[in-house]
Amino acid sequence: MIVDVEFSSVHPNGIAYLDWTPRKLSIRLADAEGANPARVRFASRTAVELRFSEARADPMQQVLEIDLPQDGSPIGIWIAGLFGTASIQDGDSGYTISDVPGGIQLISQAAMVRVRKNANGLTDDERDRFLAAMGTLNAAGSGRFRDFRDMHVDRPASDEAHFDVGFLPWHRCYLLDLERELQAIDPSVALPYWRFDEPAPNVFTRAFMGLPNANGRLVFTAGHPLESWITDGQLGILRSMGFLPNARPSSVLSEADTLALAPFPAATQYRNFADMEGNPHGMAHTSFQGSSFIRRIPLAARDPLFFMLHCNVDRIWAKWQWLNALYDPAETEAFSPSDTGRIGHQLGDTMWPWNQVTGLPRPSTAPGGTLAASPVIVRPGPSPTVRDMLDYQGISGAEPLGFDYDDVPFDPPAGTA
Repeated sequence: MIVDVEFSSVHPNGIAYLDWTPRKLSIRLADAEGANPARVRFASRTAVELRFSEARADPMQQVLEIDLPQDGSPIGIWIAGLFGTASIQDGDSGYTISDVPGGIQLISQAAMVRVRKNANGLTDDERDRFLAAMGTLNAAGSGRFRDFRDMHVDRPASDEAHFDVGFLPWHRCYLLDLERELQAIDPSVALPYWRFDEPAPNVFTRAFMGLPNANGRLVFTAGHPLESWITDGQLGILRSMGFLPNARPSSVLSEADTLALAPFPAATQYRNFADMEGNPHGMAHTSFQGSSFIRRIPLAARDPLFFMLHCNVDRIWAKWQWLNALYDPAETEAFSPSDTGRIGHQLGDTMWPWNQVTGLPRPSTAPGGTLAASPVIVRPGPSPTVRDMLDYQGISGAEPLGFDYDDVPFDPPAGTA
């Protein structure tokens, strides 16, 4: 038996990059003979388990057997990582396709269940791959990271991303753009998040995010990728901690309290939840002291920790969406457009700078070009809208954006998958 498989999640490096959100594979019989269908079995090939189903809305199965039509017409199969069993390195997962009943292996495909994880729990290798990719992106101040620094500056640029309901969608897109650039350097990397309402002693070390000296300048272990970090022509990162490295910022709202900002069913539910821009988000920024870059909007993106902070903000939004089943942009509870009419804060608005639109009411420049493409994900395209950022798992029918969080499952409401 010979089968042909088409799977857009397979990277040019030969590894399929998956997460909790099911991705569709197409399989067909390539050597049709006789009148009977050919039966094949899908199964995981490692302890980093995958799950399979014939329809996206069906329960995912550990092992799936299907009949391939003898006329060679294709069959769609959905594949996802088993929630709670994420990869720790490239290609440590995968699946096999075998014939039934003979058990002869027809296909063996390496995969990685690549999700965004709590930075405090990363393995040393996961941590070091992330840091190496960040260092390469910065390239001692001459790399692509300059654009990400220039996207997050003072007004009028900050108005596109702050102080209104577009805050969460804009930063989701910003993180996605950065993550895709990191994955162009090392496809095994996913952005980690700093869970700022819990102690993170493994994050605030010289081996990871650095520790400040007496002047507030970060010190790293010898050979650390961030030792040569340069932004705005200046070497180094300023960050003075207002809490102990093995403690949590005391002023930051807990995750449970943040998720309760908009109790269901409130007509302005999203608008209430978006108040998290102040606390915990703002309080996490200002939990650092003195001249710390991360304290101020115009300087915050000069510190790599900024992206881990915002990854946690986005994770909390993703968890809120899951808990309340609010993904569909058509639902006002999922997103409440701005009452002010500000551009960049309405569902249909394209987002600066990826739209490359300049001139009032937009900023005068648009650094970075269009949104980075992914070799394994088609959405959201080069010039995303606010609407495109809401349903990141594609639950309401769109394609997924290509990321998941280690503690937020793919769990669509009945009838939506």
